[in-house]
Amino acid sequence: MQMQDKLTDKQLSDEQSREIAETIREELARRRMSRQALAEQAKLSLSTLEKVLGGRRPFTLATTVRLEQALGVSLRKSVIVATPPAANDVAPDSLGSYAHRAVTWLEDVYITLRPSFGDKDAIFAYRTEIAWEPKLSSLVFREGERTDAAYEHTGEVAVPHQSGFIYLVIIKHGQHRVITVSRPTVSGEMYGIISTLRAGPGSQLTPIAAPIAYVPLRNIPKPSLGRVAPEDPNHALYRKHLRRTVEEPFALFLTL
Repeated sequence: MQMQDKLTDKQLSDEQSREIAETIREELARRRMSRQALAEQAKLSLSTLEKVLGGRRPFTLATTVRLEQALGVSLRKSVIVATPPAANDVAPDSLGSYAHRAVTWLEDVYITLRPSFGDKDAIFAYRTEIAWEPKLSSLVFREGERTDAAYEHTGEVAVPHQSGFIYLVIIKHGQHRVITVSRPTVSGEMYGIISTLRAGPGSQLTPIAAPIAYVPLRNIPKPSLGRVAPEDPNHALYRKHLRRTVEEPFALFLTL
């Protein structure tokens, strides 16, 4: 009995915990289910559920099993990495074979800006951290403080030498989301295109592309997050960054 308790109390790795949390948030959004309802079905306290989903506590095997039974889905899938990690501090060839010391200038916390998919006058803003992950031998990006927390993502960063662009990539269950941005400007901003799916009524999804900007957090004294409306003090600054994406241009959008 003691051995079984030790197994069920086993803490999962940070990578596994992040992936499980992301999967749960997606399931909650897809089912339009509250966290309270899930906690009750899994016989967990809401506080425990909030902590593991927020990354303040790692998942244990026992907690994961309860959530799997409540949702009726397997949560223990492969972690972020889609290609075998390279040795030492060099990223896999599929990500550009870059050395850690060669990309330290990318490690930062950014405010991510893109047009709101639901309100043509608003700008959607959230936090993204780019950091080196030793276990994967590559840079990874982690999104946070999104008002649509179910869609917060963690993925790999590719920095190929040939194109001069940076790719923030998520491949999950066969679905792809790709963000292509320029290398940072003198003040650290990166501009480009996000290609993803827009959630519509029910389970409807539509491919969508939009300008995107990554602005170092230090460059915005009092950042606004979430859906930023025109009356917000930061709206004009945010719009200026997004306009710069297409006006300089860092990216082109073609129409018929």
